[in-house]
Amino acid sequence: MTTHRTRGARLVALAAAITLAATACSNGGRDKTADDSTSGGGNAAGSSGFTIAMITHETPGDTFWDKIKAGAQQAAKDTGVTLKYSNDPDATKQAVLIQNAIDSKVSGIATTLVTPDALAGSVKAARDAGIPLVGFNSGIDQYQKLGALMYFGSDENLAGNTAGKRILAAGAKHPLCVIQAQGSVALEARCAGVKGVIPATENINVNGADDSAVVSTLQAKLAQDKSIDYLVTLGAPIAIDALKAMDQAGSSAKLVTFDLNQEAAQDIKDGKIEFSIDQQPYVQGYMAVTSLYLYLKNGNDIGGGKAVLTGPSFVDKTNIDTILPFTRNNTR
Repeated sequence: MTTHRTRGARLVALAAAITLAATACSNGGRDKTADDSTSGGGNAAGSSGFTIAMITHETPGDTFWDKIKAGAQQAAKDTGVTLKYSNDPDATKQAVLIQNAIDSKVSGIATTLVTPDALAGSVKAARDAGIPLVGFNSGIDQYQKLGALMYFGSDENLAGNTAGKRILAAGAKHPLCVIQAQGSVALEARCAGVKGVIPATENINVNGADDSAVVSTLQAKLAQDKSIDYLVTLGAPIAIDALKAMDQAGSSAKLVTFDLNQEAAQDIKDGKIEFSIDQQPYVQGYMAVTSLYLYLKNGNDIGGGKAVLTGPSFVDKTNIDTILPFTRNNTR
């Protein structure tokens, strides 16, 4: 989410080059632990002399974060960085994790900025301590104000807007946008983007940490309002819950989703999900670590003072056969 809605050719080309470079890492994939970076033929962990802390708002059980971690792990192997991963979906506790990283004197910090106001103090503390910090995944509109050096992610309002145009062209009149983490600036921006194209878009909040609650909430809503013709889910696991709710409610609505996992990718191939808006989380994790390594080693800045976009990238029936195998490797 950034105020720079129009991107120059330079930024587009840069993002494409970054994606290509990250895709070329053939050893990408999930490891057993986030700081195990000695296998797969990469550099020995710590051989660069740098320790990088990655701190996210991951909700346990959400497969999206497996791809973030896989990208970060591969970057750590490629650069010889020691990677320390931690997470907490509670903003106050995430701020504490950032402070813990500062206190342990890490070389650099990569963090999501899903709740910018709550994290502002800890981001400033990193800056005051002379520890370079980059943002990724969430907080595209706020990262510069907070003082993060660089940012890697999708312009979520643009992504929502693009999704809205696509379903509007397919006949959508009353979409339901499903927010699984109330207060997330990224999720709210996605729904705002859809609503900007289709004013009748309605938002609904669900508890993304409880699949059964998601299913029951959506089932009740769909049974009560038959005019809902599209569901827009903002995460692949929520899309799977939505399919169950649609079936239970006897809904004829169509489903689109943000993000991918292997099950959602197969559902796209099977025609159960119309398309996914992919922000390429593997690239986000990879570039967050790599950018800090390059900054620490060489003073490099990536993005020229602007966010580096990793999405939106659409996945549908036209390209699913190419992308589906990568979802099995945890890189898409």
